Amino acid sequence: MRELALHILDIAENSIAAGASQIAIGIRKDTRNDELVITVKDNGHGMDDELIAKVMDPFITSRTTRKVGLGIPLLKQAANACNGDLTIQSQPGKGTLLTAKFQECHIDRMPIGNLADTFLTLLLGTPEVNWVLDYQVNDEIFHFDDTEVKEVLDGMSLTDYRVIEYLTNTIQNGINNINETAIKQGVNHAYN
Repeated sequence: MRELALHILDIAENSIAAGASQIAIGIRKDTRNDELVITVKDNGHGMDDELIAKVMDPFITSRTTRKVGLGIPLLKQAANACNGDLTIQSQPGKGTLLTAKFQECHIDRMPIGNLADTFLTLLLGTPEVNWVLDYQVNDEIFHFDDTEVKEVLDGMSLTDYRVIEYLTNTIQNGINNINETAIKQGVNHAYN
C-alpha cells in the first residue's frame, strides 16, 4: 500500500468484519514532537492476546479469500521503518484499539493520501455503522460524527447524490480547514 489512508481502510474493514457498530478513526499530527498517530477504535468482538499475536503475523489470516493477512503486519512494518510502532489493545467482547505511530517528518513515511474519500467510502458502504473521524494537526481539530447526519436524514438514503455532495464537502472542507490553519501557523507538511 502506498498511502496510509488505504491502511486505514483495511483496518476499518477488519473492524466491520468483527461486528463493530461503532468505529472511530483518529489522525493526529503533532509537528512540535514530530509525531503522526493513527488510531482505529471499534466496539467489535475484540481479541484475546493469542489472536492479537496472530494478526501481527503476515502468514495468518481469518479471511477465506486469501491465505495470508498482510494489512496489519505491513502497517506495523511501515510504522517501524519511520521510528514508530503499532500496538493493539483488545479484549474479547469489548472491542479493539489499534494505534500506529510514525515520525511525522521521516523520509520514508507514506503520505496519508485521500482521507476524505476513504472515510466517505466506509460511511457510504456501511451505513449501519456509526462512523467518527477526528483529524487533528497540533491544537486544531476537525470532528465528524455521522449520528447527527443520519438523524436529520430520517431514513433518506446516504447514497442520494445531494447527501453524498454534502458529506463530501463537509469532510473534505473540514480536513482542508485544519491543514490551512496549520500552514498559516507555519507547519510546512500539513497536507501529507
